[in-house]
Amino acid sequence: MELWGVIGCLWLVVLILAALLSNIVVLICFLGCPDIREQVPGLFTLNLTLCNLLLTVINMPLTLVGVIHGHQPGGEGLCRVAGFLETFLTSNSMLSMAALSIDRWVAVVFPLSYHSKMRYQDAALILLYSWIHSLAFPTVALCLSWIGFHQIYGSCTLYNKRPEEEASFLAFIVLFHLLSFLLSFLVLCVTYLQVLKVARSHCRRIDVITMQTLVLLVDLHPSVRQRCLEEQKRRRQRATKKISTFIGTFLLCFSPYVITRLVEISSSTPISSHWGIVSRCLAYSKALSDPFVYCLLRNQYKSCCRDLVNKLLKRSSANSSAQRMNSYVGSLVLTTEQ
Repeated sequence: MELWGVIGCLWLVVLILAALLSNIVVLICFLGCPDIREQVPGLFTLNLTLCNLLLTVINMPLTLVGVIHGHQPGGEGLCRVAGFLETFLTSNSMLSMAALSIDRWVAVVFPLSYHSKMRYQDAALILLYSWIHSLAFPTVALCLSWIGFHQIYGSCTLYNKRPEEEASFLAFIVLFHLLSFLLSFLVLCVTYLQVLKVARSHCRRIDVITMQTLVLLVDLHPSVRQRCLEEQKRRRQRATKKISTFIGTFLLCFSPYVITRLVEISSSTPISSHWGIVSRCLAYSKALSDPFVYCLLRNQYKSCCRDLVNKLLKRSSANSSAQRMNSYVGSLVLTTEQ
């Protein structure tokens, strides 16, 4: 195997292990913390986490085998199932991110009417649409035999082997990426930019109040005044960093693969298999970044993880104390009998 192949395999192994661990932690937090389960965004996060877990457990190992051996893993049936799942899970995860952005938009732009606009029934309807949308394209591709092992990407994915169907397959691929990648990206941009606009407006109002307070408090120590100004600056940057992370990770992970696929089927430009595998791995890396971007770096999930760890440690310490007490009582009984 060439050096690029070895690097790609190592990258995939690290992705599989890290994505599996991080998504399992998110799932444990969801199951172990009632506060997370009771919130509407938890449904979207659960759907995204399950998509990432299935992609990590099923598709990434099969792609690893395909990259190592250079041909499809298993038989034709297994490859079709893997290609169907990859198309469905990728599209569903994109739409789940769009749903999370819509939820944030409603919460920030309409805070007083959020609970009436975004109920569990509304979230369930959004998830139902996401599933129907995501199932439609791989189902059509499966019926038309447009799923197979693609040598360039080393994975089972949307693939047409019949030259007479090139135009139809091109239209299908373009429509799929327009209604999954581009639609989700536009929703992310529109909603998060509105959120950023509202956040900046709140920051300006807070800044005015802060400056008025600092002017009135003439006896305030210079170090305290400096800390207030630094916090003011951090507050302005916080929302921009978060929204840039949401949109930036989506674009960085998915756009290379989408652009490569469109160039590959719409022109005669040869695509290097090295770049194809890299773009495929970048798309897979979204399954690793999602748990941190949407969950584990938030204070609610951090406190949930601390609570679960503390409960586990207290339970283990209580069990060890009970075992020590039982052994001590047992030794006393044996001593008395002797």
